[in-house]
Amino acid sequence: MSAGYILEQIANGIILGSMYALIAIGFSLIYGIVRLINFAHGDIVTIGAFAMLASVAAIDAPFPVAIVVVLAVGAGIGMLIERIAFRPMRGAPQVTGFIASLAVAIVIENLGIMTLTAQPRNFIVPAYLGEFVHLGSLQIRAIDLAIVVLAILLMTALALFVRFTKVGMAMRATAENYNVARLMGINIDRMIMLAFAIGSALAAAAGLMWGSKYSQISPLMGLIPGLKAFVAAVIGGVGSISGAMLGGYVLGLAEVLFVGLLPPEYSGYRNVFVFATLIVILLVMPNGLLGRSTEERA
Repeated sequence: MSAGYILEQIANGIILGSMYALIAIGFSLIYGIVRLINFAHGDIVTIGAFAMLASVAAIDAPFPVAIVVVLAVGAGIGMLIERIAFRPMRGAPQVTGFIASLAVAIVIENLGIMTLTAQPRNFIVPAYLGEFVHLGSLQIRAIDLAIVVLAILLMTALALFVRFTKVGMAMRATAENYNVARLMGINIDRMIMLAFAIGSALAAAAGLMWGSKYSQISPLMGLIPGLKAFVAAVIGGVGSISGAMLGGYVLGLAEVLFVGLLPPEYSGYRNVFVFATLIVILLVMPNGLLGRSTEERA
């Protein structure tokens, strides 16, 4: 097994981890503020991929413009879901929100099948993104490099927004203590809607990346990436944005290296490996790599 092959697998793990990290951030943002695991989040990945396809097919949008369209569609869908499905039951037991998120996921998936059929569709990116780029001894497709760069730019922008803006500080205060933030005059409804908007926009961006990398999309494509991104969020420490980023890359690298470095007959067990990794990490670090206990955050 050559050093070049190992380097190639590490690069593939970083690419996959970039997509997991973007989706996992949404889980952590929403959970950090409202203590809700939104299992409809993975379906925003699907919506983002189809929004990309529609923007290119319908208005022949250039790729950079289509990215902006996808981010806007993702944010809008996230706010709509929060307003219709979750806001009316705010204050109900956590299990109610959990069941509601499963219901929203099923509705989105079935609407997709009814309107678009379950038939996979080809996802075509501009020809220049299919060309190969040489980075030293590593040869990588331009779209794969673009995925990593775009993911890093989006995550950096989010980190700066949360850290240095007044709205970002208000979001952090809301996540730290919901009731105290309300007493300080922070509009809680606005912060929750913003968390859904940002998280959903990033998940939609991951959807266009997923379609661009694997060249095929379907109405159920977001299910497995969504579950794995949830695993990444838990590994990093659910509720922690930096933990979600770290968890995404840890999971992406671990999954790709498991498939790439072990004999081919084990490749069919990659999903088993993902969830086994979650169990092992939680046995050693119950709050995840960067998570904090509920008592510490209260």
